[in-house]
Amino acid sequence: MIIIKSPQEIELMRQAGRVVAKVLQEMERVIEPGLTTRSLDAVARRIIDRCQAEPAFLGYMGFPASICVSLNEEVVHGIPGPRRLKKGDIVSVDVGARYKGYCGDAAASFPVGEISTLAKRLLAVTEVSLQRGIAQAYPGNNLYDISAAIQTYVEAAGFSIVREYVGHGIGTNMHEEPQVPNFVPMGRGPELEAGMVIAIEPMVNAGGWATETKDDQWTVVTQDGSLSAHFEHTVAILEDGPEILTSLQEGME
Repeated sequence: MIIIKSPQEIELMRQAGRVVAKVLQEMERVIEPGLTTRSLDAVARRIIDRCQAEPAFLGYMGFPASICVSLNEEVVHGIPGPRRLKKGDIVSVDVGARYKGYCGDAAASFPVGEISTLAKRLLAVTEVSLQRGIAQAYPGNNLYDISAAIQTYVEAAGFSIVREYVGHGIGTNMHEEPQVPNFVPMGRGPELEAGMVIAIEPMVNAGGWATETKDDQWTVVTQDGSLSAHFEHTVAILEDGPEILTSLQEGME
């Protein structure tokens, strides 16, 4: 069942989203060659704690860290640890925070120093595909209008959309109905309504779309070893259109 949120609930999700946005803003500032992925997790945890929020990922289905950090061919769910960032890497950071019982969820992929032309294109296409999807999040549109906008843009650029992992509804739970695919499945999907809140999150591979999970039972990688990028925002569907809840708005510190 899709849960319609009240204006008061959306405001709490807006607050949770701002915490997530602060973490990603700091990730962009600090990421550089030599840092361990564990140190990025520590930075994120300090910000979440300072904002009097909770890390929504920590302990979720047994996940052992506050954020997911995925490098290069890693698609999603990478576990922070001793691995060090190297010049030329791309690093995807996925962040979830819970504030007064409500969740925010966002992700971004960052270059580590100078990266290849292919990696630059992959990051740019993935980020724009997210924007294309968000632009379809209007009441009266169909859920798969979002999916089609993402898939069409990505495939026209010569990249592929991951199919095993999709976006989702979000609220008091990190994952709620509906699933938000980044490709168009069979059928039409539900009509979008004001008060729905969804996490839209294209995961885009430079090669084929197939993935597999590493022995740690968490880290998802591209099956062919190609690069992958991940961008995500939590989006409220309002009467006059979409609002990105995981952004730093004017007046925020």
